[in-house]
Amino acid sequence: MSNIELDLEHQVLIITPKYLPEADEFELWGKIFLHYPEEVKILEYAQGADRHQLRFCYAEHNFNLNFEHYSESIWVSPEGYDAEAQLGNLQQLFLSNS
Repeated sequence: MSNIELDLEHQVLIITPKYLPEADEFELWGKIFLHYPEEVKILEYAQGADRHQLRFCYAEHNFNLNFEHYSESIWVSPEGYDAEAQLGNLQQLFLSNS
């Protein structure tokens, strides 16, 4: 179960899971978190020194599920203005399963 907060000031969804994944578990955690086969398509995974990212498509717009290990932060950021308009709908989708 995760808390999903819409941060309108920064135009992101802040994800606060009950249990934070380890850095080497984030890709699997993210794929499980984003498992909405009818609505979400995972596009790619990228990993850096302290940040991991799953890029995905929802409602024909691209988003990034970000994880920063050192700050213990998980958030979803939209790619572009049109995607920002879908953040509320995306939040409702995530809340429907948490």
